Amino acid sequence: MEIQYFFELFGTLFFGISGALAADEKSGNDWFGVTFIAFLTSIGGGTIRDILLSVEIMWIKDVNLIYAVGIGVILAAIFYEPLLKLRKTFMLFDTLGIALFTIVGLEKALNLGIHPVIAPVMGMFTAVFGSIIRDMMLNEVPIIFKKEIYAFACLCGAVIYMILWKLGLDRNINFFVSGGVIVAIRLAAIKYNLSLPKFKSH
Repeated sequence: MEIQYFFELFGTLFFGISGALAADEKSGNDWFGVTFIAFLTSIGGGTIRDILLSVEIMWIKDVNLIYAVGIGVILAAIFYEPLLKLRKTFMLFDTLGIALFTIVGLEKALNLGIHPVIAPVMGMFTAVFGSIIRDMMLNEVPIIFKKEIYAFACLCGAVIYMILWKLGLDRNINFFVSGGVIVAIRLAAIKYNLSLPKFKSH
């Protein structure tokens, strides 16, 4: 199995943790409710990507992704307090999830012959739509509509990947470099309260 497949599993796991913590923190859901939100968080972006690309939905043909969500929920329950602290302080699991899913989604689009300009958008969709669905289900303002840098970090990492891909950099090295750019931008935005310029000042 390729390293990118393991990254997709880990991205699914991280989003499972993130979704479970968010669901419990918001409304104190039971196990089913928490697992349902974790599932939507983990597979929402990939499902929308696969629908747009007119391919078989990934989690339907690969049960390992379902297992990854389940493991994420169980880990969130066992290590609830320390994981919740990491989530609140660094948005750690969202950050790792979007980094992995951006590049996985981008590569899938490229492998299907999607135009190099569109492929980064597919990567961004893969990364952010799960969180958007989660926030809507929990009656929260979706994170991409808040001032903090989120989807833009994914797009930056995807563009870096495309540049390095054109320059012929090794695929696995590119994955780490581009994913690292996403993590670095996201963590810097959180630490220093960075945001993009407003469309229009009032």
